[in-house]
Amino acid sequence: MKLLLDTHVWLWALQAPSRLNPRVRAELGNPANELWLSPVSTWEALLLNARGRIRLPLNLAEWLAQATAPLREAPFTHEIVLAAQQLPLPHRDPADRLLAATAQAMDLTLVTSDDNLLSLGTIRTMKN
Repeated sequence: MKLLLDTHVWLWALQAPSRLNPRVRAELGNPANELWLSPVSTWEALLLNARGRIRLPLNLAEWLAQATAPLREAPFTHEIVLAAQQLPLPHRDPADRLLAATAQAMDLTLVTSDDNLLSLGTIRTMKN
């Protein structure tokens, strides 16, 4: 399975794995699965850190290298941006739109707890 991690799922996997349900923990630990992360999630994590909503180590470059090492980097393309604008999401959160569009464009399953994304219907999702 090819799984795209929503930002909160990625951060929970790193900092609070107990917040992941048993199925998600198992799928993330399954070496047969491909785990993908969008640069949008990196951007979101850095914004959360700058706003004091999460705490990341002082050396962000080192943290980022370690935190993304086991993951494949999803591209950020013009196609994805266009798809993001066309998604029927009830809110305008750009990160959610871009993650959903990435899942759609790359045929990935988005792992999330976000009800808006889970009910979108145009992408494959896995509920945490």
